[in-house]
Amino acid sequence: MPAPAAHPAPAARFQPQDPGFAARCRDSFARQKAMVLIGGTIAELQPGYCEVVLPFRDDLTQQKGFVHGGIIGMIADSACGYAAFSLMPADCSLVTVEYKINILAPTVGERLVARGEVMRPGRTLTVARAEVYAEKDGRSVHCASMQQTLMMLAGRSDRPD
Repeated sequence: MPAPAAHPAPAARFQPQDPGFAARCRDSFARQKAMVLIGGTIAELQPGYCEVVLPFRDDLTQQKGFVHGGIIGMIADSACGYAAFSLMPADCSLVTVEYKINILAPTVGERLVARGEVMRPGRTLTVARAEVYAEKDGRSVHCASMQQTLMMLAGRSDRPD
């Protein structure tokens, strides 16, 4: 299967409330010790869209050698979370309220790419989705889909107390 076409820019759909959203999101992401632990990085960030990339590592696999479902969920959760966070005011934070993930194919490859996109921003709740792809030898396999609800915590800093 060929690699999917470049993701259409969602910037036309959404306007960020914070003009400094990109720096704020990248700073927040850098403080996520879980992402540092597994090696996830933000590859692309636009208003309402975030792409998280994770190089394949043997120590992130389950007993059959596939990337563990929990790891797939982690990068999809972060991709959705930062897509949503990009649209929120500078003085807020957010938490995941719930998500559902379908793992569609065994996940092996050179790297994983989670593409998170806001479906509907709200005053308090935002609904987002992520598609996760495993890339190897120039090919891309759609391996998981997630739908997520996030809650904005108005007036609560994203920084630790």
